[in-house]
Amino acid sequence: MKYLVTGGAGFIGSHLVDGLAARGHEVLVLDDLSTGRRENIEHQLDSGGVELIEGSVCDEGLVDDCMRSVDRCFHLASTVGVQLVVERPLDTLLRNVRGADTVLGAAQRHGRWLLFSSTSEVYGKTSAGALSEQSDTVLGSPFKARWSYAIAKAFGEALAHGYCREMKAEMVVVRLFNTVGPRQTGRYGMVLPRFVRQALAGEELTVFGNGTQSRCFIHVHDTVAGLISLCDTPGAVGAPYNIGATTETPIIELARRVIERSGSDSSIRLVPYEDAYDEGFEELGNRKPDTAAIERLTGWYPTRPLDQVIDGVITYERASKEATRQPVPIGHMQEYLRAA
Repeated sequence: MKYLVTGGAGFIGSHLVDGLAARGHEVLVLDDLSTGRRENIEHQLDSGGVELIEGSVCDEGLVDDCMRSVDRCFHLASTVGVQLVVERPLDTLLRNVRGADTVLGAAQRHGRWLLFSSTSEVYGKTSAGALSEQSDTVLGSPFKARWSYAIAKAFGEALAHGYCREMKAEMVVVRLFNTVGPRQTGRYGMVLPRFVRQALAGEELTVFGNGTQSRCFIHVHDTVAGLISLCDTPGAVGAPYNIGATTETPIIELARRVIERSGSDSSIRLVPYEDAYDEGFEELGNRKPDTAAIERLTGWYPTRPLDQVIDGVITYERASKEATRQPVPIGHMQEYLRAA
């Protein structure tokens, strides 16, 4: 088949492109390179099976042309990172809403299967135990910048559901929980690459708040395997699915493990939220997914423990630093084939 991957030059998108290409599919990448990088998919562009079009998902004519030329679409293009969301809430809201409206509308018109990539942020402040797809959403005030991302993604989910229910479109929604791994940038608040770079530089690891807030970190290869498993399962259409790991790690413990596994002599410094972010930030205590739905449907489950994830990021960052900070393509595509 031929797939359209919006945001395919980004962190998760580029690994998805690798996974699809390894299966013999053609891939058309649409990315404006605002947060994605051409270098992430450079190794695929010479293969003849992957093409990059630099452009915006808000460009209706361009998106329509792209959608017409493919069989299926993964819509991953999105503003990402807590820091970017808090600093540019209006841009976050408008880009994500307009992009979702444009891409999902084109998929419906042309009768194309589509996966809409959402986020655990849509659960908002809900943090009591493992979150299932049917858990209630408890968002903060729309006047708090933190929630513009969740509001935009919730709109995309509702749009996908509406197309499925009213127009029988084939659309799937996934909610991603804290995907990490090689190629992820720390520029917009992503915690693991930031910790690793600080540790390798011998700098203090800056932990925001008191560090007791916890997350469940999943390797990007496991996330991609989950995405591909859903596109291979006809029964997935019309429902949302959580994709994430289920082992909680306090952020201060993550910092300690990065220091240990990198062999760094860095220390940890706690930074108050008001010093780290602009006004409008709200932190969440815990966020853990219930992944029973996708496990029952496809048999997918994450396979890589956190230490392996940390080691992979450390290896990547060291290699990138040695290669004058140029991205190093990550191979081993057979891992996708075994896990999907």
